Amino acid sequence: MTDLIRAVILGVIEGLTEFLPVSSTGHMILAMPWLEIDPAIDPWPSFLYFIQIGAILAVLIYFFRRLARQVFAKPTRGWRQHVLTRIVVGMTPAAVLGVTLNDLAERYLERPVPVALALILGGGLMIWIERACRQDRTIKIEDVTLKQAFLVGLAQCVSIIPGTSRSMATIMGGILVGLPGAVAAEFSFYLAIPTLIGAGLLRVAKHPQALSGPHVGIMATGFVVSFVVAWAVVALFMRYVQTRPLWPFGIYRAILGAAVLAGALCL
Repeated sequence: MTDLIRAVILGVIEGLTEFLPVSSTGHMILAMPWLEIDPAIDPWPSFLYFIQIGAILAVLIYFFRRLARQVFAKPTRGWRQHVLTRIVVGMTPAAVLGVTLNDLAERYLERPVPVALALILGGGLMIWIERACRQDRTIKIEDVTLKQAFLVGLAQCVSIIPGTSRSMATIMGGILVGLPGAVAAEFSFYLAIPTLIGAGLLRVAKHPQALSGPHVGIMATGFVVSFVVAWAVVALFMRYVQTRPLWPFGIYRAILGAAVLAGALCL
């Protein structure tokens, strides 16, 4: 199997899982041994983070008109209620804790057993939170308060643990603070834009050689594939979450985590 084929496969996995509450990083960590990839050898240390930027580009395009209208609209209730203020408040916890704890998470938790446990525990929490706290109130993204934005951003920090899922943490955090599932998902996508772009650029800055010479084609392939797949997934997921529950994703997480854990214990 060539590295380009590996890049296509990982790009598909990234695009499929980045914005679903199932953990893209967890899926990638589990997939890399099967693809015979050594995550310590270039370009793979930066690859997983760089192709996330491709997925984020899909979000920017999908929400472009709606987001641009909110960004450039004059706030009628003051700057405290502007969408950019909410995004900055929401991303602040991850910006502080993420930089501090990211290296520790990479060193000790990017392994199949911790990922499997995070998938199982996260799946159980998803099912419980949605059944206990989900609301169908008519709330728009413009109604998200700064307190809610901060608490969702705080929940996002849990996704530092591989296998947790940034999407799951923020959507469930949104539901916990009273947001409907569709609004929680949209705000989750908005928070992903600065968070994942920052993480991707930070990782590439640590490994600049990943964007040089023979690695350029591999990185570009994963980037483009993740963008195309993520664009379709975001469109489908936003339709799904309008009327359907998220607990099936929790069941999927639990089954996958249990299978991985059983496989690891049998080896």
